[in-house]
Amino acid sequence: MSLTRIFLGLGSNIDRERHLCAGLDALAGFLTDMTCSPVFESHPVGIKSGPFFNLVVSALTDLPLIELDRRLKFIEADNGRYAPDRKGLPLDIDVLLYDEHVGNFDGLVLPRAEILKNAFVLWPLSLIASDRVHPGVGVPFERLWAEAQIDQKLWPVAFEWRGAPLTPDSLLQASPL
Repeated sequence: MSLTRIFLGLGSNIDRERHLCAGLDALAGFLTDMTCSPVFESHPVGIKSGPFFNLVVSALTDLPLIELDRRLKFIEADNGRYAPDRKGLPLDIDVLLYDEHVGNFDGLVLPRAEILKNAFVLWPLSLIASDRVHPGVGVPFERLWAEAQIDQKLWPVAFEWRGAPLTPDSLLQASPL
């Protein structure tokens, strides 16, 4: 079976380190060639809650798009996303890109609109897919980030997964915070 390059956005605002690591561990169980962006902290967008940690993951999958999305929903559920008494968002995983697919696939619109609207998606995506072209607008992600006029604040944070730092010291030192 052929492999498809995907990009996923992950976020959490409850027990952020634990939930993001649990999400990454679950993804590593069925994806290959995983690359993680640095982790960024940001104020919430669209909801009232505590600050979020976000990152983008690039990987290869042999799963069809709808099956991939179904598995992501199971991972979210395992981390309390749909619990009736939850406060905040323990784990959110969104398909940002599925190869070069553009359109509505059983209600899943790709590329995901949040790529161009949210700094916490576009900046990390531009760091791990700088030369990749956004399939909807035909512009590389690095240029989209350089020209973005998104009024959101975010900053890199130190974060480790499986004993390895995801956010490089150079990015942490360059941060104004």
